[in-house]
Amino acid sequence: MNRLESMSVFVAVVDAGSLSAAARQLDMPLATVSRKVAELEAHLKSRLLHRTTRQLSLTDVGASYLAACRRILEEIGEAERAATGEYAVPRGELTVTAPIVFGRLHIVPVVAAFLAQYPEISVNLMLTDRVVHLMEEQCDVAVRIGDLPDSSLKAVQVGKVRRVVCASPQYLQTHGMPATPQALRDHSCITFDVLSSVGAWVFGAGKAQQTVPVHSRLSVNTAEAAITAATLGVGVIRVLSYQVAEAVRKGDLQVVLQPFESTALPISLVHKGQAPLPLKVRAFLDFVTPRLRTGDAILS
Repeated sequence: MNRLESMSVFVAVVDAGSLSAAARQLDMPLATVSRKVAELEAHLKSRLLHRTTRQLSLTDVGASYLAACRRILEEIGEAERAATGEYAVPRGELTVTAPIVFGRLHIVPVVAAFLAQYPEISVNLMLTDRVVHLMEEQCDVAVRIGDLPDSSLKAVQVGKVRRVVCASPQYLQTHGMPATPQALRDHSCITFDVLSSVGAWVFGAGKAQQTVPVHSRLSVNTAEAAITAATLGVGVIRVLSYQVAEAVRKGDLQVVLQPFESTALPISLVHKGQAPLPLKVRAFLDFVTPRLRTGDAILS
């Protein structure tokens, strides 16, 4: 058994969601794909996949083995790229992830300029508000907003962003301007779970920090939906400053409770920090970092 090939087939099956889909992507007979996964399970003396007529799912052993396979295959790929000269000239595919709104406003323009300067690099940009696991999902660089947990990942801070409370001028005219965070108890609020804002909002910092329960008239799953609802007068929102910068400039939303804002959140570029660092990753970090640090909209 070619163990590395079997690992690659196993990863492809999981990513594709079925044996037949993996066979099509790999241009390999379905029987061969099935046999290689079975050989891997026989070698490990453990079942990696639960098989049903409709879908596949990982066993507990399969989930941990999948992470190991991804790591091993990535290290082999790095060694091969080094041997073939990728570390001499920036080239290859770069996978980058960022939050949806931040990515659209600040990462897409920088990536466009980066591609113009590095014609031998292609970028796969994943815009999502969920946290992408760099190791398991083969991602090179992630834009993270918020305090980072301790890990083996490397991070470069490129800025900070405020959490602001906003409402439409029409809503404030009808319901009044909240003078303190406690006044939000009497207001209709719009919440979404990305900022852990459901149920209560935190203001201030240190000894002055206070947690205020809020009455959620509307709960949504994206910041953009919350902002749209706020401009329509549904209620008060708490979002990141860059997300409402345009609406505030246009007068569709008004920032309130600014003196009570909590500590600004760091914006970081996170990568796996492998050595040697692939030149495509180093080139991207060197290109993007100073441009994000000088972006006035991030700090607004």
